[in-house]
Amino acid sequence: MIDIKFLRENPDAVKENIKKKFQDEKLPLVDEVISLDKKYRETKTEADSLRASRNSLSKLIGALMAKGRKDEAEDVKKQVSENAERLAELEENEKELESEIKTRMMKIPNIIDPSVPIGKDDSFNVEIERFGEPVVPDFEIPYHTDIMESFGGIDLDAAGRVAGNGFYYLLGDIARLHSAVLSYARDFMINKGFTYVIPPFMIRSAVVDGVMSFDEMDAMMYKIEGEDLYLIGTSEHSMIGRFIDEIIPEEQLPLTLTSYSPCFRKEKGAHGIEERGVYRIHQFEKQEMIVVCKPEESNIWYDRLWQYTVELFRSMDIPVRTLECCSGDLADLKVKSLDVEAWSPRQKKYFEVGSCSNLGDAQARRLNIRVKGADKKKYLANTLNNTVVAPPRMLIAFLENNLQADGTVKIPEVLRPYMGGKEKLIPNKK
Repeated sequence: MIDIKFLRENPDAVKENIKKKFQDEKLPLVDEVISLDKKYRETKTEADSLRASRNSLSKLIGALMAKGRKDEAEDVKKQVSENAERLAELEENEKELESEIKTRMMKIPNIIDPSVPIGKDDSFNVEIERFGEPVVPDFEIPYHTDIMESFGGIDLDAAGRVAGNGFYYLLGDIARLHSAVLSYARDFMINKGFTYVIPPFMIRSAVVDGVMSFDEMDAMMYKIEGEDLYLIGTSEHSMIGRFIDEIIPEEQLPLTLTSYSPCFRKEKGAHGIEERGVYRIHQFEKQEMIVVCKPEESNIWYDRLWQYTVELFRSMDIPVRTLECCSGDLADLKVKSLDVEAWSPRQKKYFEVGSCSNLGDAQARRLNIRVKGADKKKYLANTLNNTVVAPPRMLIAFLENNLQADGTVKIPEVLRPYMGGKEKLIPNKK
């Protein structure tokens, strides 16, 4: 959510930003907000005047009564009563106008960074850099579930009977590998100076409204029936929600946190052959990184965060590339975003395994997360988030890139302490 003062003073810039995001249907919202805001400020000015008048008239009544001038006091009381009726009406109008303004402001996208490439959808995302040499081996790479099944490591049929499509059982070495990757990612981030956190896995609607756009919520979130609770789609939601209505002393910034959680997503619209198996699912686990910082430091942290993800994947012998997300591919709260994609030797292309986002002060504005500076003045914090690792999708990249011609899977050195010292996984099924 952008600053209404900015919108008030720069309506054309806000409209141009909406056009850059190819959301022309939202253009009328700008003029609607300006009109409603004008009415709100006029209403508030009149209400403030009546509130001030009420205070002075109350004092006058006391003075008149003390002097025995009861008739005059009664006349003033009538005026107070009339003013009270009008004030009640104005205060109700204030609430309604404030709500109307907020509803529209929540739909207006954040101002994107000037560096963001302009494009309608993810086909316009721009490759920035490749790390590691993408290799296609001289033997066939099976589909990832076939690799897992060769180790007796997955049961989709039973999961379908228990929970439906989009769920899975991981077993044996594959389940252990899944946990090993998460444990390694946790320690990797702790070694970078981040504080490890396990957050709540459910959040209230006030936090949902603060951390994501309405379109994202509808496409992602599962609502708990009869409760003001939602299952989180990523731990970023509850991690940022932790600071709702807080004033953070500036000397405590930046807050650098890494969180583990299960994630639950509807995944509306998932389709295509690569949606089979465990590529796009309703439940998975993830290690996330979160930063709350001063506005002038957010771009520095943005670059640092995605570089951590690249470093992590390269330490497991997985080639990756980075893509700058174009304007039309950015969620409404994001200032800029970069995807990390891993190489798939089976598909002979890269696919997304993580996303780094700078949200500016959008989440802080919605959740009222402020910072108290050394001069005692308060300002909105900036928030950022990035995927450290999200198995099982990450497992697809891991298994494909570490699969050997004999069907074994090489365990990179960094993971061996988490796998009981194993140097490779050996298939137990033909």
